Amino acid sequence: MTLTNKQKMIAGELYDAGDPELVADVMAAAKWMDRYNARIGAERDELLGLLREGLGAVGDGVIIRPPFHIDYGYNITVGEGVFLNYGCVILDVCAVTIGAKTQIGPGVQILTADHPRDPAVRAQMLEFGRPIVIGANVWIGGAALLLPGITVGDDAIIGAGSVVTRDVPAGATVVGNPARVR
Repeated sequence: MTLTNKQKMIAGELYDAGDPELVADVMAAAKWMDRYNARIGAERDELLGLLREGLGAVGDGVIIRPPFHIDYGYNITVGEGVFLNYGCVILDVCAVTIGAKTQIGPGVQILTADHPRDPAVRAQMLEFGRPIVIGANVWIGGAALLLPGITVGDDAIIGAGSVVTRDVPAGATVVGNPARVR
């Protein structure tokens, strides 16, 4: 059985992001972002309802302050009581899971999207993704950058401006570029 580009994308295999089905999904996410980001002054319940329309799964008590930017939305799972501050970006070409009670500062980028290292393959405009898992009760400082394939353990802290290139153990504090355990 041949997989569609959408199935390949979600599975973390090479896919063509220009596939019409994926372009339509990106456009649907863009229309959702227009609605969500225009509601910056809305009540929490209204924003939570919009989040549940645009994301894969959203727990109770989630707050994501607009503006908020996504690729697709349906690959994002957000646990109960999660908080994302202004200007966060999640490129969700495959699964992004954010555990309960996690707090994420402004301008954080969570990027599952990746590109082939082989220039000949990259020239074919193929992409792939690697999932990101963020545990429960994690604190991620403003402007941190989480690269594809990262797992962050429960109760970890990521310092502001850090570039996370490797997994972060549970309870660890990491800082810097690249982020290292402190």
